Amino acid sequence: MKKLPENILCIGECMVEMAPREDGAYNRGFAGDTFNSAWYLSKVLPDHFTVDYFSGAGNDAVSGEMLSFMEKAGVGTSSIRRIADRTVGLYMIALKNGERSFSYWRDVSAAKLLAEDKDALRAAVKGRGMILFSGITMAVIYAEHRQNLLDVLSEARAEGTVVAFDPNMRARLWPSKEVMAETIMQSAAVSDIVLPSFDEDGVIFGDADPKATIARYRAIGVNTVIVKNGPETIYAEDSVEGPVTFAPTPSKNVVDTTAAGDSFNAGMISALMTGHSLVDALARGSALSARVIGARGALVEDAVA
Repeated sequence: MKKLPENILCIGECMVEMAPREDGAYNRGFAGDTFNSAWYLSKVLPDHFTVDYFSGAGNDAVSGEMLSFMEKAGVGTSSIRRIADRTVGLYMIALKNGERSFSYWRDVSAAKLLAEDKDALRAAVKGRGMILFSGITMAVIYAEHRQNLLDVLSEARAEGTVVAFDPNMRARLWPSKEVMAETIMQSAAVSDIVLPSFDEDGVIFGDADPKATIARYRAIGVNTVIVKNGPETIYAEDSVEGPVTFAPTPSKNVVDTTAAGDSFNAGMISALMTGHSLVDALARGSALSARVIGARGALVEDAVA
């Protein structure tokens, strides 16, 4: 990857997380797909790199606690929009045999308005080396604001910022599968790097295999496509190294798969940002993800110790 400014901005929604403990009670934290990636990036990138987050927050106490949590973790919050009469969303994790399911409360989430102000978006993305956003980012914001975000990301890309996109498809957040699929492809079209999961893309787009997923995104101008594939072989392709694969070592202790993909994204992106090859990036992303799924919750301190 070409030499870039040593900073990354992640865009999306951070929520209050209620994670189950072994005794049946819950731990309260803060998490969300692109924030999880930002948190891990702040731990694994060299100290002179900066990681910032762009979202919305209220003026209430829990919003303030969330921003303090981000700052203590080394994630910058100066761009986050503070919106009166809004707060942050909440989700609870349920676990069964290591697999997770979620219940959400986000009707008055300030993050839904993160793309309302195009000038604020432009100010947040200006001068960034890389930007990461996701399909959840696009699903959470109001439909009438989606084009604002796509326009600003396209402008940033034209000015040299590398834009990374994780489709991260959650059908329940969308009015229909058709709207979801259309928006995912629009988002990919403004991105340099796309990070799909085959278990999602294969179903929604009818891809026969990960190679077909790569071909579909490459056909619309995506430079680098990395197809996450659970514990199976990861397929990737870019314009420099061509097609590559990586077979991760199966995890022997799967406790909680929350943030498996988010931490993979962080490990992989950090490797690319520091000049490693695509194969090395896949290995680093896989190694971090394997440590994360061996513990409960989205943000695992031991995984980055």
